[in-house]
Amino acid sequence: MSQTTLPTATQAKDRNYMQLGHSLARLSRAIGQTADLCEQLRVNLDSMKILAANHAAQFMTVADEFNPDEEHSP
Repeated sequence: MSQTTLPTATQAKDRNYMQLGHSLARLSRAIGQTADLCEQLRVNLDSMKILAANHAAQFMTVADEFNPDEEHSP
């Protein structure tokens, strides 16, 4: 076999480093996207907390109207 058809150890090493570089770039993008999604999740959870508090207040108000205590009776 001729030397030009077989990859040398240096070529194989360079190819592996290039593949590693591409993999690390994809990993970096994925980590950035995960960080963005975590921030969006935090915003959504804060909004859900506010919505749940509003609904709880509405529920307590309606429950108080339909089930008045004896002390509120005329």
